[in-house]
Amino acid sequence: MKDNLNIKKILITGITGSGGSYLAEHIVQNHPGVEVHGIARWHSTSLANNLSAVSEHVVIHESDLNDFGSIFSVVRDVRPDAIFHLAAYANVRASFITPQTVLSNNIIGTNNLFEAIRLAGIDPIVLLCSSSEVYGQVDPKNVPITEECPTNPSSPYAVSKVAQDFLGWSYFVSYNMKIIRTRAFAYLNPRRSDLFASSFARQVARIEAGLQKELLHGNLDSVRTIVDVRDIMEAYWLTVLHCKPGSIYNIGGTKTLSVGEFLQLLIKKAKVSIPTRLDHGLLRPSDVTLQIPCTDKFIAATGWKPKYSFEESIDSLLLYWRASVARERF
Repeated sequence: MKDNLNIKKILITGITGSGGSYLAEHIVQNHPGVEVHGIARWHSTSLANNLSAVSEHVVIHESDLNDFGSIFSVVRDVRPDAIFHLAAYANVRASFITPQTVLSNNIIGTNNLFEAIRLAGIDPIVLLCSSSEVYGQVDPKNVPITEECPTNPSSPYAVSKVAQDFLGWSYFVSYNMKIIRTRAFAYLNPRRSDLFASSFARQVARIEAGLQKELLHGNLDSVRTIVDVRDIMEAYWLTVLHCKPGSIYNIGGTKTLSVGEFLQLLIKKAKVSIPTRLDHGLLRPSDVTLQIPCTDKFIAATGWKPKYSFEESIDSLLLYWRASVARERF
């Protein structure tokens, strides 16, 4: 299959979110000839902050994936060459509290998007951005985790991502839609405060500023392989250029450590002593404890490799949250 190098107009679902905004930045800054469109719910509150660096270079369409008419209108009018589907409710722990909301939003919203594409009569490359959470609790014999590893979702969120995955496959085989599925492993994303790394960094910054006395945490034993969000977004761009529709690709880093070890690295970089305490309310009913990917298939297809060192990523994370906490004080 030839590479898809003639992409001039793209659409990002969830463009004002933590991942979508980084993807918009990457494309605007590195591929200025590409016209960037994005959809955001009318009640989204993250637009101003997350897209501030590139707001003049993207076109925002008010839409909601749960409203078929609105997403159909956007897809029909924009007619993009590629669609990056990032929009989702992605908080794993919250999915245990509001499972129906997460399942409905992520599954029905994705189906609405695929139907809109089909009925609009367009033929874009579609990147379905999934998660390593679909693998669930993996038998150590299957580590490093390849794309052939069975899915075994451990949370309502993970179930929703498996359903999205199967929808992508169904529309590929049934309608020959050019859907590519990626499964991203853990990455450092300063703009997403519910991730363990961002939560820790925010609490470190608040303790440094005298706004909080101790850092609260959940399970520290989970093992993750971590990469920078900016590297993940470059990987997504390379996916639509070089990867094969109908296929699945793992994307992840090479730095492996436990959540507790990551916390200790942040504490060493703190400007003050950081007391910590287990908060049982942060523990999930079931957790995924071993997430180490094999990314050979993706690297062979794209030649991708991370550009940001682990040290750079941690420093960037702390810098972001120190600046954010400084604004809290006023």
